[in-house]
Amino acid sequence: MAIIDVVIIPMDGASISISKYVAEVQNILEEMKQEGKIDYQLTPMSTLIEGELHDCLMALERIHESPFQKGVERVCTNIRIDDPRDKKRKMNDKLDAVKKHMQ
Repeated sequence: MAIIDVVIIPMDGASISISKYVAEVQNILEEMKQEGKIDYQLTPMSTLIEGELHDCLMALERIHESPFQKGVERVCTNIRIDDPRDKKRKMNDKLDAVKKHMQ
């Protein structure tokens, strides 16, 4: 089970606000979640995608392409991939592991 941290930065030259593009990304991810391929979580600074690596990479391609489909000419995408092969852990499992050490 891979977890990918992704930031899509559409550079449309018209505005510094990218919330409409972020919303479109979330719609795409929700579609893929409903298909049972991935899970995802929006955070204030990025989006986390969880699933089998192949499905996550397909999601990355779709969300990276989405601003281009809206007419943007340049998109910068930053990703970090956590792909443990020794055990299956979900996003919330990682959070729970930290919380058990907190007071």
